[in-house]
Amino acid sequence: MSKQSVTPFAPSFEYIEGDHPRLILHGAWTVSLLGDLDQPLKQLTDQRGGVGLAEIDLSGLHGLDTAGAYLIDRTLRGFSGAAPTLVGGDTSVQSLLSQARRLSTQEEHAPPVHEDGHGFIDLLERTGRNAQHMWDELLETLSFFGATLVAISTVVWRPAKMRWTALVSVMEDAGLDAVPIIAFLSFFVGMVVAFIGATTLAQFGATIFVVELVGFGVLRELGGVLVAIIIAGRTNSAFTAQIGAMKMRQEIDAMQTLGLDPMHVIVAPRVLAMMIMVPVLTFIGMLTAIAGGMSVGWLILDINPTVFFNRLQENVPIDQFWIGMSKAPVFGLAIALIGCRQGLEVGGSVQSLGHHTTKSVVQALFAIIVIDAFFALFYQELGI
Repeated sequence: MSKQSVTPFAPSFEYIEGDHPRLILHGAWTVSLLGDLDQPLKQLTDQRGGVGLAEIDLSGLHGLDTAGAYLIDRTLRGFSGAAPTLVGGDTSVQSLLSQARRLSTQEEHAPPVHEDGHGFIDLLERTGRNAQHMWDELLETLSFFGATLVAISTVVWRPAKMRWTALVSVMEDAGLDAVPIIAFLSFFVGMVVAFIGATTLAQFGATIFVVELVGFGVLRELGGVLVAIIIAGRTNSAFTAQIGAMKMRQEIDAMQTLGLDPMHVIVAPRVLAMMIMVPVLTFIGMLTAIAGGMSVGWLILDINPTVFFNRLQENVPIDQFWIGMSKAPVFGLAIALIGCRQGLEVGGSVQSLGHHTTKSVVQALFAIIVIDAFFALFYQELGI
C-alpha cells in the first residue's frame, strides 16, 4: 500500500494494492491545491499502471473542480484494463468526471491537423479535403433547411408561437431600411445597361431597341439578382453577426434553459421576413432600374418616356416580370437560411464570429448564382 499524507482537507490519495486495487481520494481537489499531486500521480501510473485499477473511492472528497476532474481522469487513463468502478461522491462529482472523460475522448479521436505541402500529392489531398468539406456543408445546410421548414410549419399552424414583434422588426431592418440603397444602385445599374446597350446598338442603327434590352435584362435577370446580392452583403452578414453575438453571450443557451426553441424565436421570424421583403425590394429595384434606363433614353437617346413605356408594354411580355419575381422568395429563403445557420455555428471567440460572417456572405452569393442558373435552365426547358 502506498499513501501520500498531507495536511487535513488538502488533496491527497491512497493506493491499495492486492487482487482488488483501489485508489482512495481525500481532500479538496481544486486548481489552487493540486500543484503537489501532479508528479506523485505520474509516478503511481508509471509504476503500477500495468496492473490496472478496479475501484476508485470518491467518498473522501471535500471539493472538486474541472482541474481536479481532469487530473483524476488523466490518472485513470494511465491504468490499463477497463475503467474502474466509482464509489461514493455526489452527482456533481461524477458529472464532472464524466465530462472530463468525454472531452479527453474527443481530443484522442480528433482528426489530425494536416500541414499543407506543395507537391502534387499534397494538392490532391487538399482538393479531396475541400471536396469533403463542401459535401458536409451541403448536408448540414439541407438538415438545417429541414429543421427550418418544421419550425415555419409549426408557426403557421400555431400562430401563438410566432414572435410577431421580431418579425416586424426584421422586416423593417432588412426591408424598409434597405430601400434607399436598393433604389440608388438599381437606378444606376439601369442607366449603365441602357448606355452600354445604346453604344453597341448605335453601330447598327437600332438604338430604339435599348428599350427591349432594358426591359428583358432588368425584369428577367438583373433586377432580382442585383437585389439578392445587395441583401446578401447587407442583411445576411447582419444576421450572422447578431446571432453569433447572442451565441457568444450564451443568450441562446439561456433560451433553451427557459424552454424556448431558437428555431421558433430566432430563425423563423428572419426567414419569413426575408421571404416577404425580398420580393418587395425586387419590385422596387425593377422599377428604379427601368427608370434609370428611361432617363438615359430620354436625356441621351432622345427617346420620349411615353414612347419608352409604350414600347416596353408592347414588346416585353408580362411573364418576364413574373419570372424575375418568382426567384425573389427563393433568394430570400436562401439568404436567411445561410445567415441564421452560420450564426448558430459561431463559437466563443471573436475570430470564430468573423470567420462565420465571411463564410455566410460567400455561401449566400454562391447560392444566389446557383439558384439563378437553375431557374434559367428551368424556364428554358419550359420555353418561357
